[in-house]
Amino acid sequence: MLQSKFDFAQIIPRGLIVSCQAYAGEPLFGADIMAAYARAAEVGGAVAVHAGLTADLAMIRERVPLPLIGMHKGAYSRTAPYITTTFEQARAVAEAGADVIEIDGTLRPREIALKDLIDFIHDELKKPVLAGVSCLEDAAYAQALGADALSTFLAGYTAHGRPMTDGPDIEFVVQVAERTALPVVSEGRFKTPAEMALAMQAGAHAVLVAAAIARPQDITRRFVAALNLPASTS
Repeated sequence: MLQSKFDFAQIIPRGLIVSCQAYAGEPLFGADIMAAYARAAEVGGAVAVHAGLTADLAMIRERVPLPLIGMHKGAYSRTAPYITTTFEQARAVAEAGADVIEIDGTLRPREIALKDLIDFIHDELKKPVLAGVSCLEDAAYAQALGADALSTFLAGYTAHGRPMTDGPDIEFVVQVAERTALPVVSEGRFKTPAEMALAMQAGAHAVLVAAAIARPQDITRRFVAALNLPASTS
């Protein structure tokens, strides 16, 4: 098993990471708006921020001093990696200002071997790697190849991994934290602060929250649904 080259915990403290993402066609799409969200996360006490478009990363880096986790997000697939899968994508994320590069760390077949990608990010880009995993087999694999930290965000989103849970997969956080020596970032389907607290108690080093904080349209839908009003007939 390879030793991780970077001390992730020294770069990303324990606490809340806020993901600042919006895509074309969404109300808040735009690098300037995402930088404002990142600034709001800083004011609110987040320990780091996260983004997935190079323009957003660059604007956030310019305006917000918090540690920045970056990724390149391709088209979603249950069978193939789609998070930062090439050297070019990793370089673009690094050059945009990311302090940590998030990648797909699963066992799924890929064009570039996972070890080669991790080595490139470590040796050429001089950045730590946060590897997304979907099951314990993925976690052991990514750790063995030198990942510096593990994220649970792919649990429920791959054909070979754990089943989808209604909320965050806290059981998976427990399992990964008990079976690996790396910091664990719990990510995926958080809706409440209470869920975040459970993940930290389960052994997470940090919790990454996306839609529950940075997607007002989703937040509004939950509030509207809670009203339980009859559908409008107009």
